[in-house]
Amino acid sequence: MSDDAKPTNESSTDAPADNAETYPIRLKGMVKRFNGVTVLDGINLDIRKGETMIIMGGSGCGKSTTLRCMIGSLVPEEGRVEMFGENIVGMAEDDLNRIRKRIGILFQSGALFNSMTLRENIALPLEEHTDLTPDVIDIMVTIKLELVGLREHGNKYPSVLSGGQKKRAGLARALALDPEILFYDEPSAGLDPVTSAEIDQLIIELSKRLGVTSVVVTHEMDSAFTIADRMCMLDKGRVMTIETREWFANVRDSTDELEHDQALIRQFLRGSPEGPLTDRKLSSGYAEDLLGDDRVSMAPRPAIQSSR
Repeated sequence: MSDDAKPTNESSTDAPADNAETYPIRLKGMVKRFNGVTVLDGINLDIRKGETMIIMGGSGCGKSTTLRCMIGSLVPEEGRVEMFGENIVGMAEDDLNRIRKRIGILFQSGALFNSMTLRENIALPLEEHTDLTPDVIDIMVTIKLELVGLREHGNKYPSVLSGGQKKRAGLARALALDPEILFYDEPSAGLDPVTSAEIDQLIIELSKRLGVTSVVVTHEMDSAFTIADRMCMLDKGRVMTIETREWFANVRDSTDELEHDQALIRQFLRGSPEGPLTDRKLSSGYAEDLLGDDRVSMAPRPAIQSSR
């Protein structure tokens, strides 16, 4: 493996202290438990202004929980979640809402109100959180719809839209208050490859045009490698590695013998049926519990190649 693929594993301890301008989001020793079970175990992560950070990992690794702690819908038991230099853990609701006005969230389902047209959905945050006149709000809604390519669909209801159009509409609403940070929860989930690629290009374009910081939770590797500046790999509630897209690409494409953690990352990135992740499942006794001692041995197939 080349020297370029050796990890630096940058964490929040590497960043200059109290540098909210450079790092609008900083997670420090974040721990989250549910019913006594530790789901996040000491997460350290700095997200730089203007970058697109991918948070990825297998199912149950803590991706969505990390996102929910960042936006304040979950409160960690330990550690700090700093947004724009302020620790939101334990923050009063009024102060938390002040922070939330500076962020936008694209939920996996789009989370549109079905009883409202697209224009009404996008206008809602502006009506609730600003003193703008209806005429100005109408102009801003038109601008947001144009940004995501839905201006001619503004008077339609969500029920008549395709999955990709709902994602775009949800993104337009997330942009309503001109956020400094955008959070995306599985933006490509449930979309066909072409529509998924269109959403990826829209995320890239918005980042360049608006200069927003983007945090994307995904397990879609085609999408991740298309839009990422840096990537954070979680495993069992811990940060394995935080590195550039190029570093992860080197690991994915490496044919060398890798140490355990990098081999695990490579298996995940390739979607390979063999490797440390598979070995871990087998060693847990899951196969024996599921299939019994006489389970059928299946010859592994090569992983499907990336489509883009």
